[in-house]
Amino acid sequence: MWATWRNRQAVLAVIALGLSFGVEAVHAIDRNPNPREPLAPLTVPEGLDAEKVALGGLLFSDPILSGMNKLACVSCHDLTAGGTVNVRRTVGYKGRVHRFNAPTIFNVGNNYRLGWRGDFTSLEDQNERILLDDNLMAATWPDLLARLRQNPAYSARFQSLYGRPVQREDLLDAIATFQRSLTTPNAPFDRYLAGDLNALSEKELEGYRLFKDLGCASCHQGSNVGGNMFQKFGIFAPPPSIDPDNDGDLGRYTLTGVDADKGVFRVPSLRNVAVTAPYFHNGSVSSLSDAVEIMARSQLGRTLSQRDVESLVAFLNTLTGEYNGHKLQPAPASSND
Repeated sequence: MWATWRNRQAVLAVIALGLSFGVEAVHAIDRNPNPREPLAPLTVPEGLDAEKVALGGLLFSDPILSGMNKLACVSCHDLTAGGTVNVRRTVGYKGRVHRFNAPTIFNVGNNYRLGWRGDFTSLEDQNERILLDDNLMAATWPDLLARLRQNPAYSARFQSLYGRPVQREDLLDAIATFQRSLTTPNAPFDRYLAGDLNALSEKELEGYRLFKDLGCASCHQGSNVGGNMFQKFGIFAPPPSIDPDNDGDLGRYTLTGVDADKGVFRVPSLRNVAVTAPYFHNGSVSSLSDAVEIMARSQLGRTLSQRDVESLVAFLNTLTGEYNGHKLQPAPASSND
């Protein structure tokens, strides 16, 4: 199996190098963004119903969606910071720690696969699972619909928008519509791709060259710089901080039961990665530079120089965008250990 993964990684690295047109060609286009780059500008969705977005935003922040009226979606996905919270793994009902680090909610509508194990391809399906999970929102449909129908403000808004008392599919539609609006445009890297030849510094451009030349872009590609494929965590070296009591470290194996899926996860988006620490599926690393070094060793079999690490981190910082016209900021440091 290791040989298979090594071969696959080698092929992906070659593809990534081909996409970047070779080292000389990459240097030649430093200040000339090319539409054939492996990464694409972030797109802002058009045509979203503004009233549904507003309703979904209210619901996203309201503990009325949780079984005990204590948690809201923003409890784990702080929209005033990086769309997540700065803890390794959040704590659900009755003090049980979640399997996974809470990923950022920003730009989630651009991911083809959702969840660390890639369980879902639909925001509606994922949201329903979260609402009903007894360690997440711990709601039931009868109770949830009854609460919303008995709430005069929500009852009136659902009636106006959907023409009927709130139904399961209406609630899921409103929340998902709001989530699709949570894009973070105007990152320096997006301005560079759009033709702003001065948007990135020389160090940031060097980091982008390394990102392609080393093969990072073979898995982290597209407009979300990831989020649309699976990969094993620990191809060339074991990943850090495996917890024998957390079956979340098994990755997709907990869904499929296939040995080859042990340690396989959805490749996360790197959008806003500089403000979404801690990192990895288990939140085991708090430093972005440490995460870069670990990824180089575990996924590429490479030991990076300090200069290369600094250049890659500089590039990753250019992926931080804006929400409601303000540059995203990291969540305050916290701990649930």
